[in-house]
Amino acid sequence: MKKSKLAIYLLLTVGAAIMIVPFGWMLIVAFTNSDITYQMTITNVLKSLSLDSFGTLFTDYKVLRYLFNSVFVAVVATAGQILTCAMAGFVFARIEFKHREKIFLLYLATMMVPVQATIIPQYILMNKMGLINTYVALFLPGMFNAFGTFLMRQYFRNIPMALEEAACLDGAGFIRVFFQVMLPLTKTGLSVLAVTGFMGAWNEFLWPLLVASDEYHTTLPLFLSQLQGRWYVDWSVLMGATLISVVPILIVYLFAQKYFIEGVQNTGIK
Repeated sequence: MKKSKLAIYLLLTVGAAIMIVPFGWMLIVAFTNSDITYQMTITNVLKSLSLDSFGTLFTDYKVLRYLFNSVFVAVVATAGQILTCAMAGFVFARIEFKHREKIFLLYLATMMVPVQATIIPQYILMNKMGLINTYVALFLPGMFNAFGTFLMRQYFRNIPMALEEAACLDGAGFIRVFFQVMLPLTKTGLSVLAVTGFMGAWNEFLWPLLVASDEYHTTLPLFLSQLQGRWYVDWSVLMGATLISVVPILIVYLFAQKYFIEGVQNTGIK
């Protein structure tokens, strides 16, 4: 038994080390001069430690603007996704209406439709509404998520009906029951939805590439692609920008780690 546990721990340790290696490489390249990118030895790294890549990013590029755009779009899209998914999940879990289950299955069926099949109709719709090159076009599609609705529905279904019935006996309507009774009991589910929603909006590339053609609305993923030249790539600058784009996700996950792990365990998904 002990040998089997030791083998499992060893396997997990090796897997963790393999996943950490790219991040370590990114840190080394970001904090060294680009001259030694292809001559990575311990001696060269120690001699070439520098912050020049970050100086280049903040002086030659509008990286703060791109960072603000990504943060703003990700926060608004995540907040909207939490609200819409929680409300839809509550309706599908608690409110009886005709063909509820069939409508929910149709809603879930949208998860099987590839993004590439809907992105052009979405672009045409945004263009007709005059929203191209606006923040609204960047975050509006990300505010609706079928998986998030399914996730919140599972949480609301696990809450005892007695709590809702007690609130209704006190004269509370659906809106008050939702915001004051049900929503506070699904903090772990909201944390899972917040982390996954934020990561999805933060890393989005294809949609911003279509609707944000001007520099004013450029996000960090688009900026990272611009740093990759056809014939030459300054790897120190690119890795520095990548490090800047990774830090916010790490911060969000570290703050929500406890609720995220607990939420995944309690989703009821088999």
